[in-house]
Amino acid sequence: MIEHRYILEPYKGMNTRYRCPSCQQRNKTFSLYIDTETGEHLHPSVGRCNRESNCGHHYTPKQYFQDNNISFDIPQPKAYKPRPFTPQPKPASFIPVGVFKQSLQIDITVLQVAETNHFVQFLINLFGVEVASQLVSRYFIATSKHWNGATVFWQIDTQGKVRTGKIMLYSPTTGKRVKSLELPVYWVHKALKQPEYELRQCLFGEHLLIDKTKPVAIVESEKTAVIASVYFPQFIWVAVGSLTNLNAEKCSILKGRTVTLFPDLNGFDKWSSKAKELSHLAIFTVSYLLERKATEAEKKQGFDLADYLIKDDYKAFVLSEPETTEHPPADQPLVEVIRIKQPEQPKPESWEHDIFELENYFAGIVLPTQPVKLNMCSIITDFPLFIESHLGTLRDNNGKQTFLPYLNRLQELKRVLTINVY
Repeated sequence: MIEHRYILEPYKGMNTRYRCPSCQQRNKTFSLYIDTETGEHLHPSVGRCNRESNCGHHYTPKQYFQDNNISFDIPQPKAYKPRPFTPQPKPASFIPVGVFKQSLQIDITVLQVAETNHFVQFLINLFGVEVASQLVSRYFIATSKHWNGATVFWQIDTQGKVRTGKIMLYSPTTGKRVKSLELPVYWVHKALKQPEYELRQCLFGEHLLIDKTKPVAIVESEKTAVIASVYFPQFIWVAVGSLTNLNAEKCSILKGRTVTLFPDLNGFDKWSSKAKELSHLAIFTVSYLLERKATEAEKKQGFDLADYLIKDDYKAFVLSEPETTEHPPADQPLVEVIRIKQPEQPKPESWEHDIFELENYFAGIVLPTQPVKLNMCSIITDFPLFIESHLGTLRDNNGKQTFLPYLNRLQELKRVLTINVY
């Protein structure tokens, strides 16, 4: 095992990040190399910019020594000494349910939410009130007072536990993220000032994976996942948060599923490599649509799927044919190019396992005494009647696709009750 003398400085807050000498971003995106023997920085120019797609500056210690005619001795391998004790990882921390509920502003309409949430206002302008309301409900899009008009994208796992919330500010007219802030991304667990918080991130939208009937689509940004879910509802859309956040820990929940990756422009090669690394978890396919359609200017700007989708009316999208392998004309509308075939899923002949899980779940909880809004069209008032009638229908029509909505409604109710602890 070779121990490197010069390493990138570990992250210990924004004081350990600097302005990149290449792209000169106002935000601190540059990591410096340090000498592990002295703890000092090697040189202000020796480091790496984390804006991989848009900058890519990386000046290594070896290059620095060569450019300055300084001798550089490669460290010799040292004998490996096994550590006598490996501490167990700390259990993950979770956001209190009260904080989560308060951010959702449950008792007001989506139009009222839009007054204090710029991203929701953009969704209303793009899709209308009804669709925007469905998106807010489906992804639990919330509001933060950290910045005026800021949005919270909650990370909720399949157990209904809130891992953290990502706070960002968007333009209500363009839907673009506001990057002029000193810290364009902030976190709820930091805002709560919990120094012992053990963060274990999950996929944004992971709570939707309780539905096992659909294939999964992964994008980088939360905004793109929300928007794409309207254009392509045959997928469950989730986000990893950035180009480098596609990893085994976040994707472990996808075991055995069919997944399509939609990287931003300039991210195709990196995610193609990652797809191979993660192939033991799921069946991964990487979409190359954007790489083929993009102009050089769009590649430099790092366009993502949402930037193309919002150019077209979502009602015009007809999903029937597989994605073409031919090069589409540059001026051809995206609606005529993106024809994504839903991967063939094994159709279950029996829902016995799902019915058994639901029966055990509802038998083991205290049902709410107040009405609960399941979705835009359904409000449940008599829970025992609703649950038993649905379970009875499923038992009598086990595996018949016509009755799949009964299963979906019970699974949705389980998800709502798990997240909202009544």
